[in-house]
Amino acid sequence: MTRFKLTIEYDGGPYVGWQRQEGEATVQQRLEHAFAAYIPHPVVVYGAGRTDAGVHALAQVAHADIETELDAGRIRDAVNFHLRPDPISVLSVEPVNDEFHARYSATRRHYLYRIVSRRAPLALDRDNVWQVFKALKAEPMHDAAQVLVGHHDFTTFRASQCQSDSPVKTLDAIAVAQVGHEIHVTCRARSFLHNQVRSFVGSLKLVGEGRWTTADLKSALDAADRKRCGPVAPAHGLYLTQVDYD
Repeated sequence: MTRFKLTIEYDGGPYVGWQRQEGEATVQQRLEHAFAAYIPHPVVVYGAGRTDAGVHALAQVAHADIETELDAGRIRDAVNFHLRPDPISVLSVEPVNDEFHARYSATRRHYLYRIVSRRAPLALDRDNVWQVFKALKAEPMHDAAQVLVGHHDFTTFRASQCQSDSPVKTLDAIAVAQVGHEIHVTCRARSFLHNQVRSFVGSLKLVGEGRWTTADLKSALDAADRKRCGPVAPAHGLYLTQVDYD
């Protein structure tokens, strides 16, 4: 038995999320079906993060245990062949020790949220960024976002159906930057609450429009009240970009 680490890219649009659900198309389910077409025993794929419906990944990490003696490169190519035409790509496969766990061994997760602020409709990226029709200012958004950094009760920015044992998390970093015609919001933490990043972005949009100030965002955080959150940003602008391991 060999444990393999997989790095995976996918467009989350066609799926109800990462996690396997009966009768639904999910990323985990499609990967396991692709393995089943090539590996002569059941393979369970464990992901580093359970991305929601519509959320994308540039470098999701997963692991799987395979009994057959196979070359990592051949596994990658075979699984990618059987994934067609799904918008999922296994970028790399590498053997790891049995103590490695894609979820529990992860020390940090990185997310990117993409916003385009323009009046003209999007022809190419409509399903991959959040288009807002009011001009946004990235600098005040970045300055306000710094009140979120650190160890806090993030109840305000936590989905009501979140299954985490506690709303208290540590946000290592958050940044907002103008990148060409887009505004990028990047976040880094060991773990995140359900809808936490999208909740941040929806509230920061209000700052970028001039409707909220830094003080308003801090007041919403301190209230620990979900009703104080701004509108939650849509899923299709969010990307899991990196998972770190020691």
